[in-house]
Amino acid sequence: MKPYLREKITQALKEIEGIPEELEVEVTEPARPEHGDLATNVALQLARPLKKSPRAIAEEIVAHLHILIEPDVLASIEIAGPGFINFRFAPAFLQRQVKRILEAGPAYGRTYDNEGRKAIVEYVSANPTGPLTVGHGRNAVLGDTLANLLEWTGYTVTREYYYNDAGRQMRVLAESVRARYLELVRDEVPHKTIKIGEQEEIEVPVWFPEDGYLGEYIYDIARKLIAEYGDKLKDAEELTPFKEAAEKVIFADIEQTLRRLGIVMDSYFNEHTLYENGKIWEVLDRLREKGYVYDRDGAVWFRTTEFGKEQDTVLVKSTGEPTYRLPDIAYHITKFERGFDHIVDVFGADHIATYPDVLNALRVLGYDVARVEVVIYQFVTLVRSGQPVKMSTRKATYVTLDQLMDEVGEDVTRFFFLMRSPNTHLEFDLDQAREASEKNPVFYLQYAHARICSIVRKAKEVGFAFEDEPQVELLTHPAEMALIRELLEFPEAIRRAAQSKEPHRLINYLQDVARAFTRFYDACRIIGEERALATARMHLARATQIVLRNGLTILGISAPERM
Repeated sequence: MKPYLREKITQALKEIEGIPEELEVEVTEPARPEHGDLATNVALQLARPLKKSPRAIAEEIVAHLHILIEPDVLASIEIAGPGFINFRFAPAFLQRQVKRILEAGPAYGRTYDNEGRKAIVEYVSANPTGPLTVGHGRNAVLGDTLANLLEWTGYTVTREYYYNDAGRQMRVLAESVRARYLELVRDEVPHKTIKIGEQEEIEVPVWFPEDGYLGEYIYDIARKLIAEYGDKLKDAEELTPFKEAAEKVIFADIEQTLRRLGIVMDSYFNEHTLYENGKIWEVLDRLREKGYVYDRDGAVWFRTTEFGKEQDTVLVKSTGEPTYRLPDIAYHITKFERGFDHIVDVFGADHIATYPDVLNALRVLGYDVARVEVVIYQFVTLVRSGQPVKMSTRKATYVTLDQLMDEVGEDVTRFFFLMRSPNTHLEFDLDQAREASEKNPVFYLQYAHARICSIVRKAKEVGFAFEDEPQVELLTHPAEMALIRELLEFPEAIRRAAQSKEPHRLINYLQDVARAFTRFYDACRIIGEERALATARMHLARATQIVLRNGLTILGISAPERM
């Protein structure tokens, strides 16, 4: 109805002299339902250029709309306050939408606002140094759901995982694997004591690296090497076999974890390729040519004070090693070069002070940074019995994403990561997550879908034939009208969640749908009612089922038929 009304209002305005060409007609939902289904403030926008009162302009617009709009579409067009125009849908229009939803089925809710446009969503992007943790989980689920939302608004979406298998982290990982390998194949293993945290100490082999990785998975990789090579690597000076084995095992583990969450990446981008093809140094040269790079104390600096920062920022250390900002700039340039119209980055809150440097560099190099959208999410605290679950990456006592899914399930894991705004801290309540009741919001939605499936099964048992043409004009009860109105909001709910990059908005909408269905089902009997009315109501129930199923699909959550 929004595009329909925008079109009709635009036609009406053509009959009025002096309308500015650049005027954009807005049609929105009123803040209060009693004001109607949709409204426009276009008369208020025109008061100054037309030098008339908004109410007089509104009256002129409404006079033309009464001619342009079919009588069975709107029940009324009303002028309110200083000149708002409110629209109320006609019952016949609402009733017809039930058939439209049923006809669209799995495609209902899709819009084509961005058809022909390409988007890339970069998410997860964890280096292959260990299993995915709860901290990575919010990133993974948020990014994947944003990609789904963008697809439902017409984009062709690429899901990309950016990683670095070079540098210090990977070197320390390889050294950690070699240390555990030697510990397992050598007869005598001298140990040293290292301090963990402020008080705790542990014993490790003397050749164990500083800040090495302590997880049990390091032993697992070492055992795989022993199974393949025996003790042939005990005198190896090269770290390559240890690094390659670790990367292979860890990436396989990461991909398996992501598959459990229903996440499949379209592409993987290795930061190291930016060194191999010289893109990083090209960026540095271009920034230098623009006057934004200079040398000092053996390092290369970026003039970030030009953009309001208190200090300039190092791009290349005095050791010759680039800081991560430089490859990030080069990587984003490849996104522009690959022709993406919309570039979405999903980052944790630890990036909030650094990503502007990348955007500023892109801007001065001539790239349209309006095409880049950075989604920052806050971190996650696991809570059990009202108390935070203590985690320490250094001690390898972190909770892995697989462990979380083992405890609460994949659907609950995805839902809990999505049910709060990305920019708020998330307390993941394990007790609530494990509870299979209406207190658990994901089960509430899944139960609503399963309940409709149960109603459909019972209806078939008593002889309903869903091929019968529903007499939708029989749907006149206020609860029926309210449910239809709610179902019609679905495409707009998807659009809003996609534009704001806030999937929890879609969750809130689906909860409203589930509540509207409960009110309808409580007030409007189906089985046992006169056949024509029961058939119409059954089709309304199936339309609700479509909205719930499609919405859960976008969220990456199953829509069970039985619970």
